Parts: sequence; structure tokens; C-alpha cells
Amino acid sequence: MDAAVALESTVIAHGLPAPHNLDAARRCEAAIRAEGARPCTIAILKGQVRVGLRPDELRRLAAASDVRKVSLRDLPVVVARGLDGATTVAATLHLAWRAGIPVMATGGIGGVHRRVDGRPAADISADLEALARIPAIVVCSGPKIILDLEATREQLETRGVTVVGYRTDTMPAFYCATSGLPVDVRCDTPEEVVALYRARMRLGLPGAVLVTVPPPDRVALPPETVLPALEQALRDAESQQLRAEALTPFLLARLRERLGSRALQANIALLEQNAIVAARIARALAKSAVSPL
Repeated sequence: MDAAVALESTVIAHGLPAPHNLDAARRCEAAIRAEGARPCTIAILKGQVRVGLRPDELRRLAAASDVRKVSLRDLPVVVARGLDGATTVAATLHLAWRAGIPVMATGGIGGVHRRVDGRPAADISADLEALARIPAIVVCSGPKIILDLEATREQLETRGVTVVGYRTDTMPAFYCATSGLPVDVRCDTPEEVVALYRARMRLGLPGAVLVTVPPPDRVALPPETVLPALEQALRDAESQQLRAEALTPFLLARLRERLGSRALQANIALLEQNAIVAARIARALAKSAVSPL
């Protein structure tokens, strides 16, 4: 079995500002190669699904201004119309699984948004549905801190997603080392994660193993620093009456503005660290005697 790690591309086209987006993409791919695994950044280019991008294609994705953000509902539209698209966690997970890649790395997953502008119902990310349906291993730093973390944790439980704390007993919250919310199980080695994943597969359970990794200590931000900036960003979003799909990039950009270089450094560092952990898990999975597919 090939030790491959899928990487989403929304973080390149929409998540980080240039030139940091390209630098982060290169660092993640290099980190995976250094661990003896194969990086596969996934995107849609001119309507073609690409599982693994050339260096020039990474540069194009990072520099273009007309790349569509692609979740599950958008995949057929972008493919049918021959467009360029950057895949979210949900779309990347779907395409990676179809390509036979069961391990994916990202920064933070989507989840249940905090209520803004008086919306009567919560906005729930398609990431949660994909995690509930696709039996893969997803390495992240927990849900994005802009979300309703308690509601997101409850949704993961309801949908049967096993939440792993990688060398931690609580679920991290993107920039922050902990959300204060519990994980289902702690794993301290890639082999423990693989054993858990193989047990889920033998039991015929749908859905993912979500491996949550705190950001590196040197860059992790304390909640008391992040939360006031987030509250102001939410007020800004409410005043602009943003549509749901525009909310996440707007809030993350506002946080970076208010927190300065610390937020950007944390984001890039946790992406690279998650890529390393995912590569080690992919290698351990490749060495296992039983294929998960």
C-alpha cells in the first residue's frame, strides 16, 4: 500500500495571503516527503480532478484570483464547466478516497458556525457530513476557532466520528492548544491511530477517525488573546451581512489582521506539523498487514 497524504487546496487559494500561501503549500509537501510519504495536493484545474500538483500548478493556484472554492455541491459544476477550483476538506476527502488515499492532512475542519445576523438556523459545514460518511483518517488541529466549538464537538459525536487527541486529552481549537472539550481517545503514536482505524474498518463503521493535533507550543495562542479578536470579527461580519460561504475566509482574515503575524505563524506551523503527523500515520498504515480499502 502506498504511503500517500492528501492535502486540500482551499488553504492555498482562499485561506492564506500571498506569498505565504505558496510557502505553506511547499512546506507541507516537503515535510511529507521528508517523512517518506507522498504528498497529493488535490484541486480542479480546467475541469479536471488533479490528485497531486506539479510545482507550476501550485504556483498558479496560489496566484490566480478566479479559483472557485469547491465543496461537495460544487464539484460537478466546476468539472462540467471546465473551471479551476480549490477543494475544501469535504471535497478533498471525497476525491482522495476515490483515488485510494485514506489519509488526509489539513489545518482546521469546518463545523457549526456561530449565529450571526439573526439567522434562525445554524450554518453547518459540509465537512461534517463528509467526515460522517467517508472512512478515512483526517489529521487537523481541531475545528476552526471561529466556529461554535461545543456544537461542532456534539455534531462529531452524533455523526459517529471518532475524535482522537494526538498526544493530548482535549480537543485543540486551531490556533489554540485546547478548546477545553474532551476527545474520545488519546493516541501517542501513529501505530495507535492505525490500530484504531483498522478496528473501525473491521467493524464496518462509516465515517472518519479525526486526529486532532495541538499547534506547536512555540506558536500556540492563548484563548484570552484570540477570543476578544474573534468577538470583534463576528460583529464586523454581522454588520456586513455576509453570506455563509463568505463567512469563514472573512473571519479568518479579520483574526489575522487583529492578531498580526502571530496568527499567520501559528497557521503555517500547524499546517506543517499536521502534514508530518499525517505522513507518519500513512507510513504506519502502509506497513500494516491489512489494507483498509
